[in-house]
Amino acid sequence: MRFQAINDIAEICARKGVEHVVLCPGSRCAPLTLAFTRHPDILTRTFSDERSAGFIGMGISQQTRKPAVLVCTSGSAAYNFAPAVSEAFFSEIPLIVFTADRPSEWIAQHDGQTIYQQNIFGLHVKKSFNLPQDYDHADSLWAINRIINEAINLAQQEPKGPVHINTPFREPLYPAKEESTTYSDNIRIIEDHVASYELIERDKEFIGSAFQKYKNIIIVAGQHDYDKSLQDALLTCAIQHHIPVIADIISNLNDTDYPIKHSDLFLGQATDGVKKTLQPDLLITFGKSLISKNLKVFLRNYAPKAHWHIQPGGVTADTFKSVTNIFHTFPVDFFKFIGSKQREETFESQKQYNYGKLWEIEERRAIRCLSEYFPQPELSELELVQQILSQIPSRSTLHVANSMSVRYANFIGLADKNEIKVYANRGTSGIDGCTSTVVGHALTSNGLHVLITGDLAFFYDRNAFWHNYALPNLRIVLLNNHGGLIFNMIDGPASQPEAPEYFITHQKLNAQKLSEEFGFEYLKLDNKRKMKNFVKDLFETDNKTKILELESDLQLNKTIFENLKLKIKKSYES
Repeated sequence: MRFQAINDIAEICARKGVEHVVLCPGSRCAPLTLAFTRHPDILTRTFSDERSAGFIGMGISQQTRKPAVLVCTSGSAAYNFAPAVSEAFFSEIPLIVFTADRPSEWIAQHDGQTIYQQNIFGLHVKKSFNLPQDYDHADSLWAINRIINEAINLAQQEPKGPVHINTPFREPLYPAKEESTTYSDNIRIIEDHVASYELIERDKEFIGSAFQKYKNIIIVAGQHDYDKSLQDALLTCAIQHHIPVIADIISNLNDTDYPIKHSDLFLGQATDGVKKTLQPDLLITFGKSLISKNLKVFLRNYAPKAHWHIQPGGVTADTFKSVTNIFHTFPVDFFKFIGSKQREETFESQKQYNYGKLWEIEERRAIRCLSEYFPQPELSELELVQQILSQIPSRSTLHVANSMSVRYANFIGLADKNEIKVYANRGTSGIDGCTSTVVGHALTSNGLHVLITGDLAFFYDRNAFWHNYALPNLRIVLLNNHGGLIFNMIDGPASQPEAPEYFITHQKLNAQKLSEEFGFEYLKLDNKRKMKNFVKDLFETDNKTKILELESDLQLNKTIFENLKLKIKKSYES
């Protein structure tokens, strides 16, 4: 059969654990589309906007922890996957990206929908492959099988990430009426037996010896998936050695009460003297990016004597300009080992205990200021976020869009022991696909998914809803100040006369018409007395997509946010 090699691409994907395929309409990709949609073990969905589809596929991969497949037609459609591909690359999310293409001899010959697609994603994929364009030679069949196996294996190797497979097709693109779609039984599957990433004895000896020499040790957690075993290992390690654990909301350590969760709040306001007392001798880090600029600046200005970073594979980012040792293992295994080591109770260990107490004092200061600050007399975005985070049901998934939404959430923090999983597109920190990513999660999970987003991120990605799939478990909190508040907060753009038009970007939309268009329940929060009931209504499980929108004044939100920081700052003066 003419399309047997293409049909077998779907069979290889299915046998290697791929369950979800995101398809974008087009004719050049028809052989792949039919191969995937007709396969009994693969669930396919179609989305018309490739940019949104890319982020939906990324969200599916995040939620299922398995690689998802993206498919698009030839030409500029492929470029529209680029934002999601770059986010997946820096967030280490496995994606298998198929771009259909014209045969090579027709590129740049004024044939329809042809661009230069080979290596189109550049350094933002782990590798780019190009399939043979003729499928009737035995070597071509061998190459296609090898490439698909290799690509799927590579996407799942540490660090995980996207791979690109460019697939040129000659016409005719559709099977004849009498042709049936079959999948080969005796297909070759190449299993990849990856390294265990266990600590070797030499590393254990070094850690055990060097660890005892340091006092003033801290652990800083970057963005990380929810992992109960990691939480338990960190708790044991932190208690055993009196080590403070500094964690943003996206580090997913919110289920325990030991992390320092409000460093972003107090480090921006603390005196130089306080910061000096918090300076670490040994910094231990794991995970990906941090939200907190205040924490990053602190660790760069008050550098440790040594900095150990833990990650199973890949190149290490030197975010704080201080890395001295890299351990290629999983964080849970590293902290289990550290937690198993006894630390002698000496004068030096008492110093570590006292150092941990200094961090706890600052954490309590921030929590006290937050509790005293709310409620405010006027309804603001910050207080709505505070209410959402305090009342979000246990075992929900929280998604925070970029710009002010993720910063609000990080300042407020989550309550302990609610088993809330937190996601944010912090690989590239763009606003372009925040909503679509949540849609991918919601499509593949029955749990409640709650998105906190700003108006620019929300309306920029409105095609996240342009499809035929119900989202009864999706709740959206829309903070609509009719502009980009963050650009009114940053010193640079805020001080420029062009700021209102060119940086803050005022816009007049609200979500009421969008909600009517897509059949969502719309809750317009225009009075503070409604907040309690509206938040309760938002979280009710009644099989409806819901949008809770707060339209508020940009300057008011800036003032309330700045006044909270001022309250923290004044606490150091008393």
